[in-house]
Amino acid sequence: MTEPDQVYKCNICGNVVKVLEPGAGQLVCCGQPMELQDGKDKEAE
Repeated sequence: MTEPDQVYKCNICGNVVKVLEPGAGQLVCCGQPMELQDGKDKEAE
């Protein structure tokens, strides 16, 4: 489950996603699950 303000990054293409609304499921990019970036919010902005 995603939570607001979490940041996810695709390890293949480098896309970054910041969660605005919580939701169930998993974020996927380039056919692979995106990786949660703990404490790296500033890097994505």
